Amino acid sequence: MQTSYEKQNNKDNIIRFSVSLPLGLLEELDCKITQNGYTSRSELIRDMIREKLVDEKWEKGISEGTKEHLGVLVLIYDHHQKGLNQRKNEIEHDNQLVEVVCTTHVHIDHNNCLETIILRGKKDDIEKLSLEIGGLLGVKFAKLTKTASFTNSF
Repeated sequence: MQTSYEKQNNKDNIIRFSVSLPLGLLEELDCKITQNGYTSRSELIRDMIREKLVDEKWEKGISEGTKEHLGVLVLIYDHHQKGLNQRKNEIEHDNQLVEVVCTTHVHIDHNNCLETIILRGKKDDIEKLSLEIGGLLGVKFAKLTKTASFTNSF
């Protein structure tokens, strides 16, 4: 059943609504627009809503009707750290619960490498694997970016 909004805007599925904000919050929002290169408040607010929805889906273990999630683990590490690459590879290969979909390896400088690892599996298993790899001696930075499927509802 379509709402009256959808009937009026069926052509582009864009619904317009107003939001009331305190002046200080609006000023901060406008600063974010400029800092992040958005062309409008609407673009920034859509991205903020999507981010919140992804976080909630991740925490609830929901990924569009499947128990599988995707995450991207970003690492920066000292490739001279003895045994680090061997141990990282063992963790990736020995884990039967999380699939390593793809990795990208970039040499930042003589000592440091940046690596992205795309992971697929259950949220708890992805988080555990990310912490295990991120906690290895020689890893200087580790961040897991949580993702969700973007359907037409987003």
